[in-house]
Amino acid sequence: MKDVLEDGKPMDFSLVLGGPLYQLFLRARMAQPPLDLLRRRLVGIPLFAWAPLLLLSALEGQAFGGVRVPFLWDIEAHARFLVALPLLIAAEVIVHQRLGPAVRQFLERGIVRKEGRPRLEAAIASTLRLRNSVLAELFLLAFVLTVGHYLWRERLALQETWYARRTGSGPSLSLAGQWYVWISLPLFQFILLRWFYRLLLWCRFLWGVSRLDLHLMPTHPDRAAGLGFLGVSTQAFAPLLVGQTAVVSGLIASRILHEGARVTDFRMEIVGSVTLALVLVLGPLVVFLPKLLAAKREGLREYGLLANRYVRDFDAKWVRGGAKGGEPLLGSGDIQSLADLANSFEVVRSMRVLPFGKETVLQLGVPAALPLLPLALSMFPLEELFRRLLVILL
Repeated sequence: MKDVLEDGKPMDFSLVLGGPLYQLFLRARMAQPPLDLLRRRLVGIPLFAWAPLLLLSALEGQAFGGVRVPFLWDIEAHARFLVALPLLIAAEVIVHQRLGPAVRQFLERGIVRKEGRPRLEAAIASTLRLRNSVLAELFLLAFVLTVGHYLWRERLALQETWYARRTGSGPSLSLAGQWYVWISLPLFQFILLRWFYRLLLWCRFLWGVSRLDLHLMPTHPDRAAGLGFLGVSTQAFAPLLVGQTAVVSGLIASRILHEGARVTDFRMEIVGSVTLALVLVLGPLVVFLPKLLAAKREGLREYGLLANRYVRDFDAKWVRGGAKGGEPLLGSGDIQSLADLANSFEVVRSMRVLPFGKETVLQLGVPAALPLLPLALSMFPLEELFRRLLVILL
């Protein structure tokens, strides 16, 4: 893979094709450039995190029973390693395929002017260098093995589970717990934090682009001055959002099943998890707010002046009797031109000051909320839920 400029063209942009972990996947034949062999990663990595937990807990008699929370009844663990982790891995392919073409549209649409192209290429190069940073991934690994481990050690004393038991000197990890705390959890946390780091790089890159002299068109049909493609590109992050809320859903489900909690006790967590997911993905696009506000103001001023000149001439010609030689109104294109001008002004007036709209929020928010819907089953028996649905439908 080459991250260099050739023939004056910008280098291919990707948030995921780099870093020590990606190089490890290539050497271990878990990936082929760019991101082939996805099935190996989707199966191999989650099994590496989850299967030893099943085997070790079974050997210790804690897979089906023997403790308050046996392994097979730990919904949180299964949601984390069998649902969220595969989604985080699959998201790499989708984000790679979507964001590269999106970045190229800055040039293809003429949004970045010719004189701003070197600065765009510099922003791409800087982002790729940080993406490939060995130091960054070492920091993330150190973080999950220190801070992340400390937070989980604090949580271990809450109850007796397949991975830990309470003793007089504190929680004691089982064999499965040792794998869980030192391998499975750090692996998941590292991959998740790596995604947060990529989102930070994406935000930094967009901020750099927003500082350029952009050629924005307030009459663009996308109602975002030509930047609407950025909102569409965020749909690539949907698997990441679903993975995040799946972990929250699993955690809440475990509390309901094993501790007698109610789903209403977690209203803030449910709303907060979906809101945070949307902010992580849509938040970086807010950097274009000043540019879009300025484009809208300028568009309203310019098209307002143009409309004012046109309607004055139209009034003088057709209302005040200024038409020459008895020119007939029927068949004249003046009225259609007036309507076209009004439509253009309406496009400018309704232009959004963010490169996404309600549709984008729904397209991301609905998938993010889906893993949380099964929690409703804890409020109603399944039979009662089906009965109510049948009453509504029939």
